[in-house]
Amino acid sequence: MSTDFILPDIGEGIVECEIVEWVVAEGDSVKEDQVVVEVMTDKAVVEIPAKSDGVVVKHYYAKGDVAKVGEALFAIDEEGSSSSEETAESKPQPKEPADSSADEINATASEESPQSNGHSNDFILPDIGEGIVECEIVEWHVQQGDQVKEDQVVVEVMTDKAVVEIPAKTDGVVSKLYHAKGEIAKVGDPLFALQGTGDAAADAPAKASADTAASNQAASATEAPKAASQGKALASPAVRRRAREAGIDIAAVPGSGSKGRVLKEDIQSYVDGGKDKPAPAQATSSPSKATGGSRTEPLKGVKAAMARLMAESVRTIPHFTYAEEFDLTELRAMHKKLKAKYVDKGVKLTLMPFFIKALSLALKEYPIMNAQLNDEASEITYFEDHNIGMAVATKIGLMVPNIKGVQNMTLLQVAEEVTRLTNAARDGKVAQADMKGGTITISNIGVVGGTVTTPIINKPEAAIVALGKVQSLPRFDEQGAVVARDIMTASWSGDHRIIDGATVANFNNRWKEFLEDPSSMLVEMA
Repeated sequence: MSTDFILPDIGEGIVECEIVEWVVAEGDSVKEDQVVVEVMTDKAVVEIPAKSDGVVVKHYYAKGDVAKVGEALFAIDEEGSSSSEETAESKPQPKEPADSSADEINATASEESPQSNGHSNDFILPDIGEGIVECEIVEWHVQQGDQVKEDQVVVEVMTDKAVVEIPAKTDGVVSKLYHAKGEIAKVGDPLFALQGTGDAAADAPAKASADTAASNQAASATEAPKAASQGKALASPAVRRRAREAGIDIAAVPGSGSKGRVLKEDIQSYVDGGKDKPAPAQATSSPSKATGGSRTEPLKGVKAAMARLMAESVRTIPHFTYAEEFDLTELRAMHKKLKAKYVDKGVKLTLMPFFIKALSLALKEYPIMNAQLNDEASEITYFEDHNIGMAVATKIGLMVPNIKGVQNMTLLQVAEEVTRLTNAARDGKVAQADMKGGTITISNIGVVGGTVTTPIINKPEAAIVALGKVQSLPRFDEQGAVVARDIMTASWSGDHRIIDGATVANFNNRWKEFLEDPSSMLVEMA
């Protein structure tokens, strides 16, 4: 029997992912831990492996499609799967639903038990990561014995992240509810069982479903279907597949389901409606001058996350800014010597490791710059580790991986991490661990030519600094003579709820001392 891989709720506000590449085709054999598909969330591109040996029997999405949390990505027929008898022995006993007619329902369920019917399939609560091991049953939308349609919501469950609606994957009859409302379901436990509509036991529910469908059809005459949100459509993989086969942009199809969900009937109605439309009349007047067009595309992935997080940061954090010039003449001279020395050893030494290590040295003296305020503005958390983030522009949007524990690293170790994370970010394949836990961020706008900016804080951090380009500018030396110096402007934004202007100025001056006199930085590192 095949098993679906369910896209888990991985937290961080992620509710969907885009299919980047199928690494294996339908019908291919795979080994445990072999990569099956690459997906792009709004954080990074993630490789999803097979959990066991088997054969990939179904792709529920095509390349470029968007999959929602809680939906199946692919199905795998596991090799050496246990027999139905072993499955029956290991399956947890059903719990009585919180319904007044529980005895009657249980009696009916015993006749249609998945253990005694090979056509029943359990929906298994997947391992959804982020330390989540259970969920609470919020509401059952159906009862045992009810017939459901593909994509109809069966149950609402609540994790410590969100309330999620779980739909039926196919048409069928709900033959078992394993938990009652308010009960806790563990990861790996079945939530409900679904029996195919071809079974004789489904006759009565099928009639009830037909009556319901008729009443829904009558109601639709007075209630217009909701249009799908622009650029996106709420729909099951099967519905998306039908839209692709019909050559239809599913985002243009009005959805008649819950919350504007597009159903199979909506696709068919859209197709039929298109056939009835008369062909546009041929223009008889002389052609008008061409005008500028426009193009609309959905905002998704990393770019959508950046839009959401930046708006949230500006809305909730009172930003204040501070800028100061740095004279990097001595640092650039030292960097030039060290760069030539270590290039033969395979170490790519840029200026960024110096900025990061010097920042860590200054953080030791000003721990408030490495702190975070909670959402209620009632507690400040100080972090011992200096997890310094680097804003990196990539082909899929802005990413901010961070180097963990900079305070314990040498300059060369920081350089190696800068190279690793920069390369991973530009490939769009930064590990989730590298994206989490940042405490302060450096953004280098100078690489594209900027000098001064007002950076937006990477919430929940308390500060961010943007580095401008280094320019050779005239300055007066101690004797009053005009000399050329390498000047860079650093632009700060701070959370004014916990950091005042004097603190940022003093902290920046200490960071500046390390960078303008790099020998002092080396002494502090010894």
